[in-house]
Amino acid sequence: MKQYIEQGKAVLGLELGSTRIKAVLIGADHAPIASGDHTWENRLENGVWTYHLDDVWAGIQDAYANLCKDVEEKYGAKLTKLAALGFSAMMHGYLPFDAAGNAICEFRTWRNTMTAEAAEELTALLGFNIPQRWSIAHLYQAMLRKEAHLAQLAHLTTLAGYVHWKLTGVQALGVGEASGMFPIDSETGDYDQGMVDRFDAKAAEKGYAFKLRDILPKVLMAGEDAGCLTAEGAKLLDPTGALEAGAPIAPPEGDAGTGMTATNAVAVRTGNVSAGTSVFAMIVLEKALSKVYPEIDMVTTPTGKAVAMVHCNNCTSDINAWAGMLRGFAEATGAKVSMGDIYTAIFNSALAGEKDCGGVINVPLFSGEPVVGLNEGRPMMLRTPDAALSFANFSRSLVAGAMVSLKLGMDILAGENVKIDSLLGHGGYFKTPLAGQKILAACLNTPVSVMETAGEGGPWGMALLAAYRIHKKDGQTLEAYLNENVFAGAKTVTAQPEEADVKGLDAYTALFVKALKAECAAVEHLN
Repeated sequence: MKQYIEQGKAVLGLELGSTRIKAVLIGADHAPIASGDHTWENRLENGVWTYHLDDVWAGIQDAYANLCKDVEEKYGAKLTKLAALGFSAMMHGYLPFDAAGNAICEFRTWRNTMTAEAAEELTALLGFNIPQRWSIAHLYQAMLRKEAHLAQLAHLTTLAGYVHWKLTGVQALGVGEASGMFPIDSETGDYDQGMVDRFDAKAAEKGYAFKLRDILPKVLMAGEDAGCLTAEGAKLLDPTGALEAGAPIAPPEGDAGTGMTATNAVAVRTGNVSAGTSVFAMIVLEKALSKVYPEIDMVTTPTGKAVAMVHCNNCTSDINAWAGMLRGFAEATGAKVSMGDIYTAIFNSALAGEKDCGGVINVPLFSGEPVVGLNEGRPMMLRTPDAALSFANFSRSLVAGAMVSLKLGMDILAGENVKIDSLLGHGGYFKTPLAGQKILAACLNTPVSVMETAGEGGPWGMALLAAYRIHKKDGQTLEAYLNENVFAGAKTVTAQPEEADVKGLDAYTALFVKALKAECAAVEHLN
C-alpha cells in the first residue's frame, strides 16, 4: 500500500458536511484506506445561518492534514500526489461573487428559511416546486428585497462549486448539485431552458440585466472532465506544498448525489435516506409525479435521472443536545461514560419503548421545517398528563421524532404509488446497529437496508465519483461501474417493518401533528 500511495494511484474524496468536513482516500478496490476530518458548526449571525469562508479553508486544510497523518501512521507513506479527487458539500444555499471573485454577501446555507415569498412566486412562475433553500430562491428573494450586492453579481454557486472553482479555476457543477440551484431538464442534462427564459424575463422586468446562464456554473455529468488541480489549488488544499498539481477532479456534487452514490441508489426504483443533522430521502423515479408538491423537490442523480427528494432541515440535532445533557447528568453522579455509550443507550432503549412512545412527544425543530409549514423552530418535548415518562419512551420519542417530518413527505410519494425496489440508509442515525433502521422501516412501512459501508457516507461517495472519472470504460454508465466495480458482493442488513411498530408510529405521528400547534405558539412567543 505504501508504494501504491507514493506512486499517486490513490483517489481522494472530501465532503463538507453540516458538522464535519471529512476526507477519505480509497485504494484499487474502492475501499477506504485512510481518512481525516475536522469538526465545525454553522453560525447564526444577524438572523442568517452561515459559515465564514475562512472557516471553509481552515477546515478543508485540517481535514486533509489529518488524512496525511493517517496515511503516514498506517503505511509510513507521504501523500504527495493523487490519481484523482473530488469535492462535495451540503447542497443548495447562496454564494454570490463579483467579477474579481470576491464574495459580495455572506454565505446563506440550506438551513435558512428566509425565502418563502420567493419560493412561492417562482413555483408559480416556473410550474415547478422551488424549495426555500435552493440557490435560485435565495437569488430571487434578494431581488425582491432589492439587495445592493446584486449590482456586483457576476457568478453564483454552491459551497461545493466554490471549493471546486478555487482548486481548478473551473466554474462548474455536477448535474445533481446543479439541480439544487435551478431546475434541470433530464432530457438535456442541463438547466431547463424554458424556465431559464421565464426567469430572465422576470429579472428584466425588475430592472436586472444579468442572464442566468452567465452567472450559473456549467452543468456536467458524472465522469465528465471538470478540470485538474492547479498549483494554486494544491497549495490551498495542502499549505505545506507537498501535494503536486495536475490530478483530474470530478464534477463537484452535493451531499445528496454522493449519498446516492455511496448507497448504490442511482438506478430507477432505488432510493436512499441520508440521516444526520438534516435528513433527506432520494427516490429515483420511473415516471413524473402527477402534480407539483411543495413538500417534494425534484432533483437528479449524478447522471441526470429524475429524483423525488424529501428534505427535512432537522434530524439528529435534538438527539445530540439531549445526549449532551445526559452526559452532564452522568458526570454529575461521578459516572464516566462516553458520548458513544450514551448514543447507543438512547437508540437501543428506543426499541424497548411503547410502540407509540407512551404519550411522550418530541418535536426536534431547531430551525424552520418547510415540510410541516414552519419557518422557525423551537425544540420541544411534550407529554400528556398520563404519559409514561420512562427512559425507553423518552428515547423512542427522540429517535422516532427525528423521522416524522420525513415520514409526512414520504407518505405523499406512497400516495403517488411510487415504487421502491430498495431503500438504503446511511449517516450517523444508523450508526447503532438496527435501532434507527427498524424505526425508519416502521415509519415508512418499507424495508430499509444498511450496507457495511454506510458509515463511510458522502466523502466515500465523492471518492467513488472521482474514481469513475478516471477508471470508467468507454460507454460504461455510473450504474454499471458501481454494480461491477464497487458493490458486487456488498454485505447488507435489512430491517423489515413490523405491523405493531407501523401502527404505533402512525399513532405517534398523529400526536406529533397535533403538537405542531404548540410548536407554532412557541415560535410566535419564544423569541
